[in-house]
Amino acid sequence: MPPTSLELSTLGHRIRHQRLAHGYTLDELGALVGVAGSQLSLIENGKREPKLSLLQAIASATGVEVADLLSSEPPNRRAALEIELERAQSSSVFRQLGVPPVKVSKGMSDETLESILGLHRELQRREREAIATPEEARRANTELRLKMRERDNYLPDIEKLAEKQLKAAGHASGALTHRTVSIMAEKLGFELIYVNDLPHSTRSVTDLEHGRIYLPPASIPGGHGLRSMALQAMAHRLLGHKPPTDYADFLQQRLEINYYAACCLMPETASVAFLQQAKKDRNLAVEDFRDAFGVTHEAAGMRLTNLATHHLGIKLHFLRVDGSGAISRVYENDDLPLPMDVTGAVDGQIACRKFSARAAFSEQNRTTEHYQYTDTPAGTYWCSTQTGTTSAGEFSITVGVPFDDARWFRGRETQKRATSTCPDESCCRRAASDVAARWAGKAWPSARVHMQMFSPLPRGAFPGVDDNEVYDFLDRHA
Repeated sequence: MPPTSLELSTLGHRIRHQRLAHGYTLDELGALVGVAGSQLSLIENGKREPKLSLLQAIASATGVEVADLLSSEPPNRRAALEIELERAQSSSVFRQLGVPPVKVSKGMSDETLESILGLHRELQRREREAIATPEEARRANTELRLKMRERDNYLPDIEKLAEKQLKAAGHASGALTHRTVSIMAEKLGFELIYVNDLPHSTRSVTDLEHGRIYLPPASIPGGHGLRSMALQAMAHRLLGHKPPTDYADFLQQRLEINYYAACCLMPETASVAFLQQAKKDRNLAVEDFRDAFGVTHEAAGMRLTNLATHHLGIKLHFLRVDGSGAISRVYENDDLPLPMDVTGAVDGQIACRKFSARAAFSEQNRTTEHYQYTDTPAGTYWCSTQTGTTSAGEFSITVGVPFDDARWFRGRETQKRATSTCPDESCCRRAASDVAARWAGKAWPSARVHMQMFSPLPRGAFPGVDDNEVYDFLDRHA
């Protein structure tokens, strides 16, 4: 992969640092390594990429290893300031101002550079605040959902990475154990530590300096939650994530770490073998997939969206809906008609009352899946729905497919059928005309205000995370 301009800049600074430390001029070092001083100047200024043979000659002439020259760390504080300024002045936020960049000279003091960088940091902070709105979050989430739809929710590179890490940790088959997760962490140089005082705004905290991943104690013994959180924390390191630059970057990182954790808990090779056999038997069921790998119903349903289209040729949809009918998590590539706002966002919208995702709340038996066919303007869909309850209230998990693919699933014999004409408001959003006439002008409902409407989403480098609380936590446990 070709080096970026910033990597070349760091390399140039390290070469200049070694040259000056040995008292060479550009022409003197150039004569020693067989290039003109002007060419060496271009390399030191990050304008030209040197060949490996030239790097070896420079390393030999200055008495260092090639690896020292290629290090990503700036050689001194001055170089670090200049590189940070170059990065800031190359950002889209700065370029949009139309202000010419500051050219750093030898005579410019470190204090002047610090002052200019302070202005850039404040500019970046204000830009993050400006975009930290619910509208921006919904827009970014919609773009990510559509991008994953185009890829059938399948990320082969992360699938391969997970299988490689599992093999290195000795995992062969069956449910992934906490012990194996600990081994995976150890191979990355981390120890898993469970504490009761994690910052309220975090799921885990990774101490990069001391090689520790802090997690909350298990609330459900044997549950997959802690395994998943530990795997997500490891995924940040394995995938080379940096502090997100905006909300879209934050969401992309969240998707990738969740995907990696799912790949480890339900490895592709074993999962596909299980699903292919179930399809052959015409007995596909989310609850069987869930139980085979010891995960939650939601995790199994989402994992099915990663694999079903790519490996089984089945398009499908997934919905998590809360007790009020609001969609909190969604994926579809089967053209299921979904409610959406003017930006195209589906999350937070109210699902049709006729959908199984909502009708299942009225079922008395909450221990098994419920099945339903639903006729919609886009065709007929078969769905399986499982309901549950958390401290926040009821929720349902639905996985569904177009009518023709129902033949592969358990529950296809159900006689339950509904008709949805949404987004037509007369379907379930508008009261019957006689009821509306009966109460017109005689009722006044008072709407509930959701306080999150007034709160910007990100704080600091990581949206929703209180940086000061994290730093105080690390100080206590260092």
